[in-house]
Amino acid sequence: MERNMSQQKTGMPEQDPKARACNFSEVALGYTAEMAIEEAKRCLECKNKPCVAGCPVNVDIPGFIALVKEGKFEEAYRKITETNNLPAICGRVCPQETQCEATCVRGIKGESVAIGRLERFCADWAIEHGICVDCVIREKRNQKVAVIGSGPSGLTCAADLAKMGYDVTVFEAFHTAGGVLKYGIPEFRLPKKLVDVEIGQLKRLGVEIRLNMVVGKIFTIEELFAEGYGAIFIGSGAGLPSFMRVPGENLNDVYSANEFLTRVNLMKAYQYPQTDTPIKKYKKVAVIGGGNVAMDAARSAKRLGADEVYIVYRRSEAEMPARLEEVHHAKEEGIILRLLEAPVEVLGNEKGNVTGMKNIKMQLGEPDASGRRRPVEIPGSEYVMELDAVIVAIGQSPNPLSKNSTPELKTQKWGGIIADDDTGATSVPGVYAGGDAVTGAATVILAMGAGKASAAAIDEYLRNKKNNSI
Repeated sequence: MERNMSQQKTGMPEQDPKARACNFSEVALGYTAEMAIEEAKRCLECKNKPCVAGCPVNVDIPGFIALVKEGKFEEAYRKITETNNLPAICGRVCPQETQCEATCVRGIKGESVAIGRLERFCADWAIEHGICVDCVIREKRNQKVAVIGSGPSGLTCAADLAKMGYDVTVFEAFHTAGGVLKYGIPEFRLPKKLVDVEIGQLKRLGVEIRLNMVVGKIFTIEELFAEGYGAIFIGSGAGLPSFMRVPGENLNDVYSANEFLTRVNLMKAYQYPQTDTPIKKYKKVAVIGGGNVAMDAARSAKRLGADEVYIVYRRSEAEMPARLEEVHHAKEEGIILRLLEAPVEVLGNEKGNVTGMKNIKMQLGEPDASGRRRPVEIPGSEYVMELDAVIVAIGQSPNPLSKNSTPELKTQKWGGIIADDDTGATSVPGVYAGGDAVTGAATVILAMGAGKASAAAIDEYLRNKKNNSI
């Protein structure tokens, strides 16, 4: 018999929209212990655990929530970290509403249990109280594995392999570890100190992280094998931006979202002049696209001082791929949505600076290959927006370095590495791949799931290889 309980989630405290639109401090403030216990009591403790099946890394969700309900926060954290090495991150940026929470039985009558908020609470509580992940190494393998990229897929693969007893080295192209967690997601959604804490857990497992190492330039995959690495995982992400291919796109003050967010997040331009990297301040900014990256860019531009920030998206709000929470937060902060519109030209002055953008209005036709209704131009509906900056956030594809330096590594026409869905195995024996390097830009948790699957496959591959050589 169902207990008498609230049909709504326990609310998450947040910064006031007007205040937070002017700072880069975290928007969501997290649950108190009392809030977490109250929310945990909403869990129905289903025997078939559909929420676990909805989690790409198979966290025992009812198990950890039951511990939260009892106030056993350390035990709950350890239950989560049995399968998830990055709970403070996942609790903030995972799209729980389309994964674990989407299958929550509690959601049939009212709102689902706030699984993500509870995961975040447990991770934050553990960090606050100095609790570390158990560093249990199964058995020492005395075999080396290389991981290319220190984003979510690489970090997950490296951690799982280290726990299995392998000597793991992560090769990171940037001067700091974290991948998209550092360069792509703004401080107000994911504080970078939390990323550093999670990476510190990885180092405690004995993983070596080598920075400023661009695989494909400094080392090739073939050279890594020659260095004695028995297997290689490619988790190099999707850092190659897509552009609109319209006139004026090469003007000054037109950014890819990748460049804009990297300057703001990784280089901390929002703290200039306390930091070394400046960023130009604009008054009227348009961000092209409707995904989470577009929301991040728009909300960052607003915090940098822009008076007006527009999201220009060629479909309706219902088709936006961004999380509902991110769209809601953006609108609260004063971001203006220009829906069913698409740029046809970026306009500039004689100095080459942006002065505006010509848009055309759209209407929705029949569904396309993505299942969303195809936007169709309305003839004669063009008009001009006055702007001084444009940020393009219409997608990213994998960097071609690994492909170009390893011709036998098969890739999709658009650049994604072709890898087995279950194991991450590529066309090159001993080389595995996962995350955005395979799928194109997707979610943190899906990348983590791919890293976990590849770690298991690499373990099996190396064990079989060793047994066959005996």
